[in-house]
Amino acid sequence: MELRARGWWLLCAAAALVACVRGDPASKSRSCAEVRQIYGAKGFSLSDVPQAEISGEHLRICPQGYTCCTSEMEENLANRSRAELETALRDSSRALQTMLATQLRGFDDHFQRLLNDSERALQDAFPGAFGELYTQNARAFRDLYAELRLYYRGANLHLEETLAEFWARLLERLFRQLHPQLLLPEDYLDCLGKQAEALRPFGEAPRELRLRATRAFVAARSFVQGLGVAGDVVRKVAQVPLGAECSRAVMKLVYCAHCLGVPGARPCPDYCRNVLKGCLANQADLDAEWRNLLDSMVLITDKFWGPSGVERVVGGVHVWLAEAVNTLQDNRDALTAKVIQGCGSPKVNPQGAGPEERQRRGKAVLPEQPPAGGALEKLVSEAKAQLRDVQDFWISLPGTLCSEKMALSTASDDRCWNGVAKGRYLPEVMGDGLANQINNPEVEVDITKPDMTIRQQIMQLKIMTNRLRSAYNGNDVDFQDASDDGSGSGSGDGCLDDTCSRKAGKKSSSARTPLTHALPGLSEREGQKTSAAGCPQPLAFLLLLLLSLALAVAGPRWR
Repeated sequence: MELRARGWWLLCAAAALVACVRGDPASKSRSCAEVRQIYGAKGFSLSDVPQAEISGEHLRICPQGYTCCTSEMEENLANRSRAELETALRDSSRALQTMLATQLRGFDDHFQRLLNDSERALQDAFPGAFGELYTQNARAFRDLYAELRLYYRGANLHLEETLAEFWARLLERLFRQLHPQLLLPEDYLDCLGKQAEALRPFGEAPRELRLRATRAFVAARSFVQGLGVAGDVVRKVAQVPLGAECSRAVMKLVYCAHCLGVPGARPCPDYCRNVLKGCLANQADLDAEWRNLLDSMVLITDKFWGPSGVERVVGGVHVWLAEAVNTLQDNRDALTAKVIQGCGSPKVNPQGAGPEERQRRGKAVLPEQPPAGGALEKLVSEAKAQLRDVQDFWISLPGTLCSEKMALSTASDDRCWNGVAKGRYLPEVMGDGLANQINNPEVEVDITKPDMTIRQQIMQLKIMTNRLRSAYNGNDVDFQDASDDGSGSGSGDGCLDDTCSRKAGKKSSSARTPLTHALPGLSEREGQKTSAAGCPQPLAFLLLLLLSLALAVAGPRWR
């Protein structure tokens, strides 16, 4: 009787071990029911889901244990996990694009308003002050403001030449109007133009406007265009598709726990970071040039203030124009004498009226408009704060997505999903950027093949940064649209430093053993024995145990 009881106890123990390895049927049904719920919620057919766990030899991504997922389910969930990550990336990028676009509109509206207010002030004051001197030349003034707008908007204009041409045309027209009694042929006006620099008919106003406007307008437009280029880079990078290896890694991160019957296990934080650092390795390489661009944009806002600042100059163009016309009228007689001395006496126009009959002397007194510094100061303050907040956008993206989109585990280290089972995640977190992914344990990354779209965007950031630095120094630069710049493709073979000589010689993640994520301090054999449920794994061990039990039960009969 004692021997029989002993045999039953051993057989029950063996059955318990079998149940531990194979799993209790009821728990399997519950696990697969949860998978059915998740799978159906994703819009897939529930007919694909088995009622209970099946052998997992068919799995190509998830560990090949007993599973609730068929091959078709694994493929569908892999595609869905990639789509979900791409959506999360676009959402994060869209928020950044929205911020940059909002800043761009705010500054653009402000700068355009300054110029519009200046032109409106001119149109209000000049007719009454200068009479026909203005009304007959109103188009020249309108054209000047139109060219200033084009220059600000990034047209390929040279501002100094534009201003010089304006003053030359204006001098010819006004000199004729001031002397209707004289015949002034083209050759005489050419002579007048050649002497203009020495005569300085408009006083210091042209020189002051040229020096200040060049610095102010180039600072304003470089800042606004920097916002535009930054937003364009974010938009284009957000469209870069994720690779096949990333898709596999994200599937294992997000859905393999459900397939293996442990749907309650959430990803380990460091495991998630390694997956996304591998997936977004190329994006992280934007970091250095992205920071340089934003730093340069913050720096150039210093040029918005002071006597030569954007606020004062762009909003005060009409003041220099009024000063110039006033000076010409005040010094008309002295100017005429000098012109006659240099170019000779022109013939008298017998049909021309005298200057006093045709031309009323007037003087525009335009107090410089007080700058609306409060509005610009608020814009700059907000922009500086927001640009500094997004300086680390590209390298913080993996951590941000893991924290906000991946439902990371909040349990203890040994209760999270590590890609194989519930357990601690042992590998170290990789560094940022492509070169640092050579030993990434989760994503197979070929560091010798950088994404060319992202390399081109890195080049665009460099180009824009150089332009901002030139603008900070007051230098006029060619502001053709950076997104159309041919040098954007000048990234060579896409390799940085010595990364092309390095090889991604690491093991495939599929060749990894459970020990990789086992509890620390265990040998390989011990690590294999401590899987998700704490059951012995090797089938050979179970068979040996069953054989020993059978011999133990049959043993007394041989005596």
